[in-house]
Order: sequence, then structure tokens, then C-alpha cells
Amino acid sequence: QAAIDVLASQFLLTDERLGAIIKEFRRRMEEGLAADGKVLKMIPSYVTRRPLGSEVGSYFAIDLGGTNLRVLKVTLDGRGGVTSEHQKFALTEEAKNRTLFDFVAQCVDTFLDERNLRPSGQQPPIPMGLTFSYPVQQTSINSGTLVQWTKGLNVPGCVGRDVVRLLQDALLRLGLRVKIVALVNDTVGTLLSAAYNDPAAQMGIIFGTGTNAAYYENVANLAKWKGPNPSSGEMVLNMEWGAFDSDDFAFLPFTPHDIKLDRKSINPRKQAYEKMISGMYLGEIARNIALWLADQRLLLDGRSSEILNAMWSVDTAYLSSGAVDTSPDLSEIQQVIEKTLNISNSTFVDRQIFKVIAILVGERAARLSAVGVVATLTKRADLLNKPVTVGIDGSMYEHYPYFHDILVETASHFIPQEQFKNIKFTLAKDGSGVGAAITAMLAATYDS
Repeated sequence: QAAIDVLASQFLLTDERLGAIIKEFRRRMEEGLAADGKVLKMIPSYVTRRPLGSEVGSYFAIDLGGTNLRVLKVTLDGRGGVTSEHQKFALTEEAKNRTLFDFVAQCVDTFLDERNLRPSGQQPPIPMGLTFSYPVQQTSINSGTLVQWTKGLNVPGCVGRDVVRLLQDALLRLGLRVKIVALVNDTVGTLLSAAYNDPAAQMGIIFGTGTNAAYYENVANLAKWKGPNPSSGEMVLNMEWGAFDSDDFAFLPFTPHDIKLDRKSINPRKQAYEKMISGMYLGEIARNIALWLADQRLLLDGRSSEILNAMWSVDTAYLSSGAVDTSPDLSEIQQVIEKTLNISNSTFVDRQIFKVIAILVGERAARLSAVGVVATLTKRADLLNKPVTVGIDGSMYEHYPYFHDILVETASHFIPQEQFKNIKFTLAKDGSGVGAAITAMLAATYDS
């Protein structure tokens, strides 16, 4: 019980505490709208229109995420619906650390070849959208320089360079007639994929391996924008919100377990918000808690294992199965402790503690996720008096037990009821693939 009391005091957040974090989040948004180089980057995406939902045709996309790469062909049916076919390729260690763009070009080649879609010398190049799930300073609809690598990628010689150029060069080396017409952040894609289906979509979010969000902002509020004023009067902004509070660690509820994770991560003092709410990190937070309790002989009688001692050995999936283990002897959790982590003879109390860890870490993630949602929706409070849709993609939102329910319930405490009832949270499946193809469609029609 002592162990559980300490954990509860570290991980349970009051509404009052969350309210203060929301206020700071809004302040950081305003700061990022006014000038470059702030903690929340608020990057202009150069997407200034909303899809109508009536567009038709087939468009292609490359979706480069943290662990996989997909090449897609997406067909729009003109009634807000899409069908897509894709091929998935796992990023090799060599691609992650050395040959990324040549690897991507090779995958595009394979996809087109196997479907007899490869254009010959006489045919026009295939236009493709590229979803690039890393911080990029966008310079036009189809160019942008890499700000930094995140999510475990570290390819030298890329930071500060135009990623479309790097990929276009790799495609040329293979003699592929493919033109990248749109560079899309995965959250911008999520928003557009939701908007093709439902024109009331205002915000796209990823709660998955990492986290980020994009939303439609009035260009009048974007003081740092020096370009022409779009006729729509608005632009999609890529917030890069995972970085919130990374500069001073002053507002998020850091515990010793978070600090340890951050110190040993490949990007210390960066992506502080992401590290508290994303699938890539929750298992590691839980592992730190388990070792901390074991060191005090409050868990597993002080025992550990080589596996539990290794960083990143606890997958967030173990937490999501543990959080909903209702078997009488918590056999799912027993399986994880004894088989996966290789620690024999766990007691029922050990398993109960593991379940509490899973619930607390997941609940804190969902409640903190509501912070960004509330701050961003209330930024355009003018839109909340009519229906508004929030499109969300990612494994945490889709699969982590009660994540959606806790997120929505928490958000409802901070938005007036008559406005909150207009907000619809929907799963925007495959925003990063379908969304990039829809952006390619918008870019192709911009050109014409």
C-alpha cells in the first residue's frame, strides 16, 4: 500500500493542476504564432484550403513514420470516402542511421514495379505526397528543411537540408519518374483525411508512438507569417506540440521516473510532453517505476532480471494488456513478468502493483493529452458554436484501454457544456497515408 500511495501522489493530477498547464500551453501557442524559434514551433504548412469531399481520382503517397514506411495509392470516390492499397516496409537499422532516402526510393520502385505503374519515358511523372513525421521547417508546399531527427532516427548530413530534395535526388538515381508535389507532416495529413470525410474537421492529432497536432488557424493571428494572405484567410499549422515545456521543465508533472527516462534518452531536454503521453515512452516509464520499487524491496522482493534492467525492454503493449487484466490471478500480467521479463515466482501482490503502474501511467497520459486538445480547440473558440470534428490517429488513441474515454471526459471539464456538445472526436484512420495523398491532390489542383 505504501508503494501505491507514493505512486498515486506522483501520477494523479487534479483538474486545478491541469488547468494551470492548459493556461501555459496557450501562452506557448501565442508565443509560437508570433515568432520563430519558440518551444511550440507552430509551423505554417502552406495548406490553405479545405478539401470539399467531392474530389475524385487516384493519388499516391509515401508515408515515412518511426518504424515503418508505406507507399500508397489512394482513390477518392467524390462522396467523402476513400479506398487505398499500400505496401509496408520495415525501416532497417541501416536506413535509420545511414541510407534512409535511397531506401525510400527503393521501396517506391518496388511498389510501382509490382503493380505495373512505373511511368515510361513518354509518360508524365507520377505526383506523390510525402508524409514526413519529423520536425521540418516548411518553406513551400513541397519543400522543407529538417529541424532535427526524433523517434530514434539519426541519419547524418540531413539536418538543415531540404528533405524533398534529398528524396528527389534518390528517386533520380533510380531513374524513377516520380515528383514529390507535397510535403506533409503526419498530423496535417490526419486533419486533411478527416476533412475530406467531414468538412467540419478543425484539428488533426496523432496519439501513437509519438504525438503532435495540426489545426486551421486564422492567418490574421499568425503574426510571423510574411507570405501572401491566402484567399481562404486560414492556414493549417503543424504545432510540433511534443516539445511543450522542454525548455524549462516547469509545468508538466515530472516525476523521478520521467527525469531518468529523459536523461537516458537519445534526445535529452527535448519532446518533454511527448515523453509523458506517447507509446514509445510509457513502457520505459513503467520500467523505471518497477526498478525503483524493486530497489526498495516493495516489488518482486527486490529482484530484477537482465531483461528488466535493459532500457526499452518493457513495451507499452504490456501495459495496455496489464491495465485490463481481470483474470482472478492476473495471469496476463504473470505472463509478462515471468515469461517476457524472465522474473520467476511473482506474487499476486506483485501483479497487483504492476496493474496499478499500468493504470496510473496510462491515465496520466490520457489526462495530459487533453491539455493540448483543450488549449487548441479554445484557441478558435469562434468555431465551437457549431459542429467541429477532431480527427485522431495513432495506437494510443485506438488501442490503449480507456484512453479515448479519459481524454474526452477530461476535456469536458474545461470547455463550456454548450460548446463541448458540438465537438466530435473521431478515429481518422491512416491520416498519414491517405492525408498525404489528399494533400497531393490539393497541390495538384493548386498548380492547375
